[in-house]
Amino acid sequence: MADCLFCKIVAGEIKARIVVETDDVLAFRDIDPKAPVHVLVIPKQHIASINDIQPEHAGLVGQLYLAAKAVAESEGIAETGYRTVINCGADGGQLIPHIHLHVLGGRQMTWPPG
Repeated sequence: MADCLFCKIVAGEIKARIVVETDDVLAFRDIDPKAPVHVLVIPKQHIASINDIQPEHAGLVGQLYLAAKAVAESEGIAETGYRTVINCGADGGQLIPHIHLHVLGGRQMTWPPG
């Protein structure tokens, strides 16, 4: 999608600090981190929100979580723990209309969030 911020990152039009990349998934540091480790994991294919996921995207969604695991391992937070979050829609806190999984760690997480 031409005007999507994350699609522009995937296309290399906007620079990002890449942590993990596969053929289908890109993980990069959040520019406004909410924890010592805050990485966004996105599919390279544009999917606006969870509500737009189709059955054929099941493998791709699984790849988001495998990339989150790789991020946690590379950032040294896999053993101590981390949180993964996908926001959906305005009331859910989704700011960019391209699904993205937040990987947060490096400190004790609180509950309930937000």
